[in-house]
Amino acid sequence: MTKPDTIDRALDSIAHLCLVSAGILLVFLIISFGWLVFGRYVLNDTPTWVEQSALLCVVYITCLGAAAGVRHDMHLKIDMIQEAMPTRLRSVMCQMADLFTAVFGAFMAWQGYMLVLDNLDRPIPILGISESWRALPLVICGVLMVIFTINNILRRLTGSSTQTGHSTGMED
Repeated sequence: MTKPDTIDRALDSIAHLCLVSAGILLVFLIISFGWLVFGRYVLNDTPTWVEQSALLCVVYITCLGAAAGVRHDMHLKIDMIQEAMPTRLRSVMCQMADLFTAVFGAFMAWQGYMLVLDNLDRPIPILGISESWRALPLVICGVLMVIFTINNILRRLTGSSTQTGHSTGMED
């Protein structure tokens, strides 16, 4: 097994872990909302922690899913113009898109880190944990976006074959 294969497998495992974690959080979110409805309408005692925990879960689900989407090249994009271009120009456009994604990920990680530091002493109401837990997914997602995008750029530059689900943007 070559080093790029090992790196690809490790990055695929990280992306898979992101999706599994997001799935588990989604199940928790559904169960907690079920408990909210049951508590409100059957027990006449609305659980107050559900709203804050749901907000926290949604941030993690979104960020982990976004990072995995970058890894699998399934993030939101418009390909119409790019697909109409010749192969060379399409390749340049892919590299530029990856560069913008990496810059955005780095910016998100940096600003998320600043939010984590700024909110260490602020508790989330009802839950009692630090507000920094709400900003931490921005850091995780940003770092993963940068790592995944750099790997995509290197694969395109070296002409490495890609695994299923990974697009080089240069197929014809």
